[in-house]
Amino acid sequence: PEPSECFTVNGADYRGAQNHTSPNDGGGQPCLYWKQTQKHAYNTAKYPNGEWGLGSHNACRNPDGDVQPWCYVLETEEGIYWKYCDIPTCHMPGYVGCFLDSGNPPTLSCRRGAPPQLAGQVDVTLCSLQFAGVEAGCACFCGSEGDLRWAQPVGTVECDQVCFGKASELCGGDGRIGVYDVSVGACQGNFSAPSGVIYSPDFPDDYGPDSNCSWVLRPPGSSAIELRFQIFEIRDPNDQLELWDGHSRRLLEQFDGHHRPGPALLLPTDTLLLSFRSDQLLSAQGFAVAYRGQGSAVGALPLQAGLAQCPRAALGGAARGCSPLAGRAGPVAPGGGRGWIMYTASGAFLLMLLIFSYHLRKRTCLFVQKKSGGLPGSFSTLGPR
Repeated sequence: PEPSECFTVNGADYRGAQNHTSPNDGGGQPCLYWKQTQKHAYNTAKYPNGEWGLGSHNACRNPDGDVQPWCYVLETEEGIYWKYCDIPTCHMPGYVGCFLDSGNPPTLSCRRGAPPQLAGQVDVTLCSLQFAGVEAGCACFCGSEGDLRWAQPVGTVECDQVCFGKASELCGGDGRIGVYDVSVGACQGNFSAPSGVIYSPDFPDDYGPDSNCSWVLRPPGSSAIELRFQIFEIRDPNDQLELWDGHSRRLLEQFDGHHRPGPALLLPTDTLLLSFRSDQLLSAQGFAVAYRGQGSAVGALPLQAGLAQCPRAALGGAARGCSPLAGRAGPVAPGGGRGWIMYTASGAFLLMLLIFSYHLRKRTCLFVQKKSGGLPGSFSTLGPR
């Protein structure tokens, strides 16, 4: 598959050049330049310093944390003045897709209560199988590849419901289940594919205190490993990412809140150990590192930036989330059963709260398709653009 240009599930980090809307929506329309959108909430006059990727261009962006990149197509707010951009190269590695769950029969059959989570959040790291699914803002499923064989995929925009306890992230939709590979955002893993992506623990949620994680990379037939840092957001100098030669145990590189990596490195080893440790103080988004096996290398060489790769979507510390990973890690935990297990928030109060919020969402302006000038994480379904 073509490498992706996104490493977050909603494409908020997209910095590519596509400048037209989805061809399935009226044949595709050209995007307005962001300097032409003065009457709208997002424009270069209001955000002149490149915030959220805005600039002197008309490429699709996602400045408000919507479900995917979009752009304005009209200068005024009359009629449909913005549209989504369907970008084939913007899919988070580890995000399998959005699927229909009709309930009769259910897409995933086994349902039972979940252990309580902080603030009612759902955590797919509880899954010991290959995939985790999230639905209706707060329900978490686990399963293996065979369970999705007959599942009906639907558009990504249908998995647009924000997570209970984490409004900046997405947790499926009403009758729609978003499915992720549980290796994304895991604290450990063995990667043996020719290429892939490693995320910091709990990504895209902030990594937690006292993290102590490690990942081993062994791309087949390689004598060197290329790393490209797509995201690196570590603020604490005591939170460290170390790169070790897997054979000699020699420290090759070390990065922290004060020492950031370059965009890319070429490391002269066929086995690489990544180690990440954090203290109890500052936390941050963390990192996304794309790797690829290479034929040869001399020393730890910086590379030219530019290659973009394909994106577990933490759902309030939960789901992790382009199509299935081309370079997915090996099994993180034992278990290959075909049955799915559903963890739901316990208690009648939570159920009543969810039902109330669902009907409130349907009856108010929450579905008005406008764009606000709010902070990222307030999706388009939550207010004006």
